[in-house]
Amino acid sequence: MAVSRRSLATMAAGSALGMAVAPRRSRAQAYPARPVRILVGFAAGGATDIQARLMGQWLSDRLGQQFVVDNRSGASGNIATEMVARAAPDGYTLLQIVTPHAINAALYPNLPFDFMRDIAPVVCAARLAYVAVVNPAYSIHAIPELIAHAKANPGSISYGSAGAGTPQNISVELFKMMTGVNLLHVPYRGGAPAVADLLAGHIQLVFSPLSEAIEQIRAGKLRPLGVTTAARLDVLPDVPRIADFVPGYEASGFAGIGVPRNTPAAVVELLNRELNAGLADPGVRARILDLGGTPVGGTAAEFEAILAAAIEKWARVIKFAGIKAD
Repeated sequence: MAVSRRSLATMAAGSALGMAVAPRRSRAQAYPARPVRILVGFAAGGATDIQARLMGQWLSDRLGQQFVVDNRSGASGNIATEMVARAAPDGYTLLQIVTPHAINAALYPNLPFDFMRDIAPVVCAARLAYVAVVNPAYSIHAIPELIAHAKANPGSISYGSAGAGTPQNISVELFKMMTGVNLLHVPYRGGAPAVADLLAGHIQLVFSPLSEAIEQIRAGKLRPLGVTTAARLDVLPDVPRIADFVPGYEASGFAGIGVPRNTPAAVVELLNRELNAGLADPGVRARILDLGGTPVGGTAAEFEAILAAAIEKWARVIKFAGIKAD
């Protein structure tokens, strides 16, 4: 069969185009070609670390390379964040993004990185709940009673937190800002010591991560007054929202995955797609619920909007309360 010169030229151009496209496609398909690190800015064993390992295991199983959690604790997550911000934007260094990342921008004015400029979000894996709890021997049984008692007796109620600028601290400071009450802050070196002193009756209140309080609540050792989330929680269906009594109050945390800014879009899209598949898996969802979270998922842009709103919100609270980093 005769082939015209024009047809030959078209075939040659198509072949050249195919050769140009094929390497790009094979490179995209090759990721990940070696193990990937997920940096976690907090110690091993906590809910943040466990959730990062859950996502890492899912990605390892799906993509055929190890996604290894690397704990670089210290400075409220800033050490790990700086490492990721300075890492090559090639998809081989990920960051477990959690609530302190939205707090740190206002709490630490001289950070060597700009979180929103240097870190690109991939997906919000979960929203994290906090619950206001008191010792069952305490006379307060509900949020309205807490507010009324605090207003009648300013400074008489002590609340514990994991330290200045932690989610437990700023969630109470938001509560104070919206209600006008005066509560005395007692910072601890971690959430567990604060709960221990609450159980011992040395302080009166903690806004605790659900994962750190749920077993004591179920055992009757702590009394829940309200959850900080916008909706009631399936695991505590009878516990009201604080927003039921303080309209507009919301102080949930979050956990997700990020990468260095300028990581190739194809890599971000692949990670987002695979992580969303994980968040739709019944086993993964059940584990997140066990850790006190609510699975979320969605696009990278949606996670970026969550982060931007949280940074703005917590900056207002930190300024109002005059919180300084320890």
